[in-house]
Amino acid sequence: MPVRSVSAWTHLPGATMPSGKTLKLVLYEVLEFTALVAPVFVVLERFASLLRDVSNRDWTTYWLIVFVSIAYVTSATLLVWAPLQYMVLKRRGVIVEITQWRPTVLVFLVLSTAPCFGILIACSKVQVDAGLRLDHFTELPVSLVLFSMIFVDIVEKLRPHRLMGPTDDLDSDLILSSPVLTHLEPVSSVSGQISAPLRTEDTPNGVTHADPELSNGTPSGRWQDSTPARSPYTPRTPTAAYLYSTRPRAYSGPLKVLWRRDPRAEIFVESFMFWLDTVEMVRSGGTPDVFYSAWVFPVYILCFVSSLRLTITPNNPLHAWAGVALQDFPFFVLRVALLATFGYVTPVLFLVKNLIVCLTYVYFTFLTKLKVFKRQSMF
Repeated sequence: MPVRSVSAWTHLPGATMPSGKTLKLVLYEVLEFTALVAPVFVVLERFASLLRDVSNRDWTTYWLIVFVSIAYVTSATLLVWAPLQYMVLKRRGVIVEITQWRPTVLVFLVLSTAPCFGILIACSKVQVDAGLRLDHFTELPVSLVLFSMIFVDIVEKLRPHRLMGPTDDLDSDLILSSPVLTHLEPVSSVSGQISAPLRTEDTPNGVTHADPELSNGTPSGRWQDSTPARSPYTPRTPTAAYLYSTRPRAYSGPLKVLWRRDPRAEIFVESFMFWLDTVEMVRSGGTPDVFYSAWVFPVYILCFVSSLRLTITPNNPLHAWAGVALQDFPFFVLRVALLATFGYVTPVLFLVKNLIVCLTYVYFTFLTKLKVFKRQSMF
C-alpha cells in the first residue's frame, strides 16, 4: 500500500485544517464560557452543602440546588450568552453601534458575578439566622469568582492581538523613548542677536563683512567668509540645543534581553494590578467579623458596583471618572466605617490610596480650571 505524505492528505477533500484565527476564536470562546459557568457551579455547590448541614443533613435540599444550578447555567447559555456571542462575532443588530462599552463583559457580570456575590450574601444570612458559624466561604470560591472576572477582561483585551509571533503594535526590541541629541549649534543671547546687525553686514554671496578693527586682530578691508565678531554681550561658551525625539531606541549587546517588552504580556500584569483594590475589599468582607454581620451587604454590593468598570472599553476617557465614582470614593467611605467598627480588617494603605485618588482627581480635573489657579506663579 503506498504511503501518502502529510501534504498529500491535506489536499484531499474534507481534510482541510482549521485556520489559526478559527482555533484562536474557539479557544477564546471556551475560556470565556468556562469562566462564566465555573464560579456559578462552585459557589452554588458550597451553598447547597451549607444548607444541607444547617437542615440536619437533608440531601434533598442539596440535590435540588445542584439541579437548579444546572438549569440556570443551561438557560442562561442558550437564551442569553450564545445569541449575544453570535451577534458580537457577526457584528449584527445594535452591536455594531456599540463602541464605548463591551456587551459581552456586561452580560458576564450580570449572569455570573452578580449571582455569585448574591449567594455569598445569602450564605451569611442563612448562618446568622440559624445562629451558626459553619462556613464563611473559604478563599477558593471567592478567588475563583474574582479570577474569572479578571480572566474575561484579559481575553477581551487579547482578541486583537496574535498569540504566536511578534506583536503587530510594537517591536519587542524597541523600548522606552528617550531624548536624542539631534542638533548642536551655538546659541547666542537675545542682546547678542540685537547688536549683531550693528557690527556685521550680510552680502548677496552669503559671507560676512567684518569690521576692519576686529578681523583677525588687524585692520583689513577684505571680504572674509568667517564667523561674525563676538559681541560683548554674547556668551563665550556655545550652548548645545537638544531636540527631544519620541523615536524608540533599540538596544543590543549581551543585556538586550533585559530591555524586551511585549504589550500582550503587559495586558496580564495591568489587568491584575487594576483589580487589586477590589480583591482586597472582597477579602475584607470574608473575615469572620464582617462576614457574620450586616456589613457583608455593602461590602459585596459595592464590590459588584466596582466591577462595572469592566464594561468600559480599554483606553476610554470614562475610566478616570468611573474609577473615582464607582470604586475609590465608595471604598473610602466603606473602609472608614469598617476601621471604626471592626478595627484593622482592611489595610490602611488602600484607605490612603482611595483618598489620594479622589483628591487628585477633583483637584486636577476641576479646581485647576478656576481663575485662582490660572495665575502665573513659580508652581
